[in-house]
Amino acid sequence: MSVGLLAVVDDILSAALKASAKSAGVVIDDAAVTPQYVQGITPARELPVVGKIALGSIANKFLIIIPVALLLTAFAPAVLPFLLILGGAFLCYEGAEKVLEWFGVHHGAADDGPRDEKKLVLGAIRTDLILSAEIMLISLSNLDDDMSIWQTLAVLAVIALLMTGIVYGAVALLVKIDDIGLRMAKNPSRQVRHTGMRIVRSMPAVFRVISVVGTIAMLWVGGHLLLANLGEVGVYAAADLLHGIEHALHDLGGVVVWTGETFVSAIAGLVAGLIIVGVLMLVRRLRHRGADAHSGAGAH
Repeated sequence: MSVGLLAVVDDILSAALKASAKSAGVVIDDAAVTPQYVQGITPARELPVVGKIALGSIANKFLIIIPVALLLTAFAPAVLPFLLILGGAFLCYEGAEKVLEWFGVHHGAADDGPRDEKKLVLGAIRTDLILSAEIMLISLSNLDDDMSIWQTLAVLAVIALLMTGIVYGAVALLVKIDDIGLRMAKNPSRQVRHTGMRIVRSMPAVFRVISVVGTIAMLWVGGHLLLANLGEVGVYAAADLLHGIEHALHDLGGVVVWTGETFVSAIAGLVAGLIIVGVLMLVRRLRHRGADAHSGAGAH
């Protein structure tokens, strides 16, 4: 009995590792995006906030993504690409917003005060929902077709816990590594103190790099979701673009192919994001004009 149970557990773990391997890129993106949401809060609240986001990520996976993915896969698979297009569009929008902020363009209200922890956590969980959805859907697409529903559910549950642990364990380390450096800087050993001070001094630059990587990751994943899934709903030119790049760079090796696809996806994501930001800005202006006209008419 115990041997049979161990065999089942081994099969589930093996399937989980195999299925999740192709989603490694999105996992890295998730780990790069999340630290942006923790910047600007007090050090004492960093780990609690990461913990809240991690719990939200678990809820995303177990309460929304896995049930919806299984139901849609079984009963309405044609809906999945449209959901992924919406998710990709949202990531493109967020990424484009960040890029515009680099150049001093703020189309929303400026936020110079202390960051609202509740809004921060909700924003991070909302972004995690899209990234986690791609992780789980990629994993689901790589499972064997002959698996039972219960085996599939067990494998997805293992992947959900594994990926959440990896992503938010890495995020927790990133946001607290400066504190580790400060403790090392108080060590009696001169070499340890020197290393600690170097860690502390390097962290602002590290977080700037993480912010840039996280923004590029949003644009890359969002653009790839748009291009790949537009092909699934009949806009074949988008998917043909990715296939054309893969075909053109195939002889140069997998790394070059991946780099080319990533670059094109990020550019497509930026273009799509800027269009969405522009449309939202136009809608906001029209609303303000309508409100001003209405208030002016009321005054007369």
